[in-house]
Amino acid sequence: MLDITDLKLMLKSRIPIIVMETSEESRALGLFKRLMTDGLYQPLFAWSVTEGLYRLDIDSQPQRHNAQPQDVLAHIKATTQSGIYVLMDIHPYLEEPVIVRMLREIAQGYDKHHRTLVLISPSLELPDEIRHHAAYLELEMPDKKQIKQLLKEEVDGWKHRNRKPVTGDVQAIELLMNHLVGLSYADARRLIRNIIYDDGAIKQEDIKDVMEAKYRLLGGDGVLTYEAETAHMADVAGLERMKHWLSQRKKVFVDNQPPKGLDPPRGVLLLGVQGAGKSLAAKAVAGAWGVPLLRLDFATLYNKYYGETERNLRDALKTADSMSPCVLWIDEIEKGLATDQEGGAGPSKRILGTLLTWMSERRSRVFLVATANDIEALPPELMRKGRFDEIFFVDLPDSTVREEVFSIHLESREQDIVKFDLPVLADNSEGFSGAEIEQAVVSSLYSAHALDTELTTQHVLEELRLTRPLSVVMEEKITALREWANQRTVPAN
Repeated sequence: MLDITDLKLMLKSRIPIIVMETSEESRALGLFKRLMTDGLYQPLFAWSVTEGLYRLDIDSQPQRHNAQPQDVLAHIKATTQSGIYVLMDIHPYLEEPVIVRMLREIAQGYDKHHRTLVLISPSLELPDEIRHHAAYLELEMPDKKQIKQLLKEEVDGWKHRNRKPVTGDVQAIELLMNHLVGLSYADARRLIRNIIYDDGAIKQEDIKDVMEAKYRLLGGDGVLTYEAETAHMADVAGLERMKHWLSQRKKVFVDNQPPKGLDPPRGVLLLGVQGAGKSLAAKAVAGAWGVPLLRLDFATLYNKYYGETERNLRDALKTADSMSPCVLWIDEIEKGLATDQEGGAGPSKRILGTLLTWMSERRSRVFLVATANDIEALPPELMRKGRFDEIFFVDLPDSTVREEVFSIHLESREQDIVKFDLPVLADNSEGFSGAEIEQAVVSSLYSAHALDTELTTQHVLEELRLTRPLSVVMEEKITALREWANQRTVPAN
């Protein structure tokens, strides 16, 4: 495992302070105990404020007089014995100047006395005074093979207790293992137990709950939201060229081991008219591929403090990497990457740099779907070839697609489409976007309800007549967008 290899390298590199941010304290301690059996012997101590200082490598009574942080650090500083000292949950005391100074002095004296300090906490921010003495060790998350072993252990345990086997859908079991990758051993084991001990079965319905639980465990917040309700390609009218493109790449994306020579698809930019179905298409990609959908909200990304905005973005992208395979949806991306005034190195420039670096360097299966309405606001760096696998232009629906849109929205509202003249509705809605057609259906339903009558084609036609679509209100802008996209993008339909 990489954990023990990295730890040995750090110890051999004579690093005075090793920091481990993890909630799996027992697993971290087990890693150090393994050193004793791997021939890298040093006296191994552990400390907590409740137990004091005690040996981990041999049986011994805890030194309770060294329970307070200042006392134990004074003891370590005074000893000339080399050793590894694992300090658990010391992070609340790192705001005390005396504690920080003592840690620094122990680290500075490492060349004389090899005393390695290991700080283990769920979350830990080192003060500037000791940061350059430290290195971070991140516990390796279990891969799919190890998740499979965890699943086998829990299935066998349930079978032993209940005298009957766990039932399961083969596809659901495969999806379960895929979605548990990226979680810690403890969290993965807990989710497996929750599913099995609920009803002794692993079913397709369980997968949605697992994806939601995984998002929460990874610290999802307002910057990155988990979209529980996705769509299906059948909910999206038209866009046949884009649907075909996506269907060709589905198997490669969801497969843990894609065919040789084929890298998993990385993402698409959907450019087009407002209300033409870009956001619905983003949701449909996740639904069709059976993976989680995460939405990155640029509005909640910005922070007034220097550097915090980029940190928010890095944290969100790290969560997306951990949720892979997944779809990351950035709606109206141009609003978050608008050029800063006077071309300065403002937050938008720094956000763009962080995003572009992630786009080019990521190795996780995160499929990025970005939507945009205003091409002029998009930075040229984002548009160059290679940033996205493809740039699709989502235009206003033609007559055939408009019929499909009417059919979808009427059926979703429990209307019998046989009673409606769909070709007439399509002919009278030229220039309407999908969103405008939906609103016409909704408004006509209200009108019919007010008149205490069933909805008819005439009601919908009346609403269409009263509506001025965006293609009329902003004709010049939409025409310019179409002209720009004509030679630069692939038509989605």
